[in-house]
Amino acid sequence: MIRSARRAAGPAALALLTALGLTACSPSSSPASGDGGPSGTVTVFAAASLEESFTALGERFEKEHPGTEVTFNFNGSDSLAAGIVGGAPADVFAAASPATMKRVTDEKLTAGDPVTFARNRLAIATAPGNPHGVGSLKDLAAPGLKVVLCDETVPCGAAARKALTAAGVEVTPASYEQDVKSALTKVRLDEADAAVVYRTDVSAAGDKVDGVDFPEAAQAVNDYPVALLEHAPNASAARAFVALVTSPEGQKVLGKAGFLAP
Repeated sequence: MIRSARRAAGPAALALLTALGLTACSPSSSPASGDGGPSGTVTVFAAASLEESFTALGERFEKEHPGTEVTFNFNGSDSLAAGIVGGAPADVFAAASPATMKRVTDEKLTAGDPVTFARNRLAIATAPGNPHGVGSLKDLAAPGLKVVLCDETVPCGAAARKALTAAGVEVTPASYEQDVKSALTKVRLDEADAAVVYRTDVSAAGDKVDGVDFPEAAQAVNDYPVALLEHAPNASAARAFVALVTSPEGQKVLGKAGFLAP
């Protein structure tokens, strides 16, 4: 059974991260079944924008490997990296940018080099029907328009800043959010008029938002790396999950969600 969690930023949230990771240390997290196949719990820390596609992959993994359970922690990549560096037990880390993954590799906490498994491009999310007529990044600077961005410390925020700079646009956001799902939720709840998020998140939201593409997004495409962690409590199952993510089957699921091929 898939288990997942998302958390808010801050010290209390880091404690939750650690608590979630401790599930990987339970007896159910045995390294492998008697026949050599993966078993037990595999704990995956993954960027918030991967929630839909990785949940689908987790269900596929459990079906293909009876006796396994995939536990997810979806959040902003920087928060996840901080948790891993701080000692939160996890088996796999999937980040939304190489820069965030580097925080973990610099501490020598990955088992081998990370592998790029997908890429993602930005889009503007608006309320259904795009009532404010947003058609470009320049429109986000319109007086009175309430815009939400991801914090620049997280990959979606860094990418948004790069795109806005390329467009020569200055935006004063109503808020900075700690992950892309939180930014999108502001639009869905009518607490913001627009947000710069990933195209995959716009797609996952269905008819709850409209999406606006813009040419500067091509200059701010994020690579997504995944890595087995050095101290993974269940390295065997973790290795198998990474193999699924990078396999043709995994790539098909990611492509269906709107991710670009690596």
